[in-house]
Amino acid sequence: MVKHIVTFKLTGTPQERLDVATQFKNALDKLPEQIDVLRSIEVGINANPAESWDVVLTAIVDKMEDVDVYAKHPAHVAAAGLLAGHKADRACVDYVL
Repeated sequence: MVKHIVTFKLTGTPQERLDVATQFKNALDKLPEQIDVLRSIEVGINANPAESWDVVLTAIVDKMEDVDVYAKHPAHVAAAGLLAGHKADRACVDYVL
């Protein structure tokens, strides 16, 4: 199995960042029903105002090739599109369990 962890830093006021993060989380939470290779996904919105990263997601798939299938799936592309114009930075780690 592969764990795919991504964190996002967003732009805007704290309220704008929270609004975008919430919309993004709601869209991502629906992906396991729509993407067969996605075993699970957990999405968290940062609650600590002393930290600068806004959203983290942890997705689990069976094999590394499935990360690409997940990334290119139209439902994932649509969810990622919610960050358009709001994403300041992104960091990702994929590792085999």
